[in-house]
Amino acid sequence: MSSTPFPSAGKPAPVRRRRPRINSAYLFILPSVLLIGVFIAEPIVQSGWMSLHDWTVGEARHKFVGRDNYTALYHDSRFWNALRVTVIYTAAVSVGQVLIALAIASRLRRTTWYSALLRTAYFFPFIASLVVSGIVWKFLLDPQVGLVDAWLSGVGVTPPEWLQSTSLALPTVIVVGIWKNVGFTMIVLLAGMQQIPPDLYEAAALDGAGAWQRFRHVTLPALRPALLFTTLIATVTGLQLFDLVFSMTSGGPIFHTESVVMYLYQKGFVEFQMGYASAVAWILFVIILAISALQLRLSRFRDAD
Repeated sequence: MSSTPFPSAGKPAPVRRRRPRINSAYLFILPSVLLIGVFIAEPIVQSGWMSLHDWTVGEARHKFVGRDNYTALYHDSRFWNALRVTVIYTAAVSVGQVLIALAIASRLRRTTWYSALLRTAYFFPFIASLVVSGIVWKFLLDPQVGLVDAWLSGVGVTPPEWLQSTSLALPTVIVVGIWKNVGFTMIVLLAGMQQIPPDLYEAAALDGAGAWQRFRHVTLPALRPALLFTTLIATVTGLQLFDLVFSMTSGGPIFHTESVVMYLYQKGFVEFQMGYASAVAWILFVIILAISALQLRLSRFRDAD
């Protein structure tokens, strides 16, 4: 009778190790990671390296200058003027479009045929590109062939020089910027309002709260995430102002509408000073990053309260 050998009690049976398997999720995100690395991460690193050089297009060698570009930028009055214009535009457009969109969303909250029509009308300008919108408004405000000036003249009002005046050019661009983006902000806030339970309004009404008190103590707290999102998007978009001023005023008159990105474009792609333009880009990147982090920090602080 044959006996089958059994492993001794002191020696456990060998365990077969499985070969490590690659998670399929990494394969799905690999194309996106490659695209981000090639078209976003690598240009960012390259621009940072260029900002430390006297990098002029057409020269075979580029001299390392360290922080000289940033030092020159600190003493550049034109850069500070462009930054002032950008900050004024961003603050005015961000606050203006959020407040106007909040008022419109409150009026169009109920779903009816005319409210749906008005939502579409308000959202339609956001679909068009900034360049197209700028060109259209440039023709509408033209002192020779513009319809706006013709209408004002028809009612006996002397039309001002909208885009040629140093005092009116920037406010005009701000109004167009609000008109362009208020539809998107309205849709986001409207979606947030429709998620508020009606029971909250009914309970507030039973407690004697009026329309303004219900809006202040029910609507606004519930819309805090949507308000943060729209304000953050408006701020980041405003700090990157370029298309609108490029198509409407080209930075004029006398640099009164020249933004930081417009100045970057002038230095990099007109004067071909790529090192100096890269320094401008990095300063703008740091400003956007700091403002975004500050807004998120304030939001978390308010949520904690």
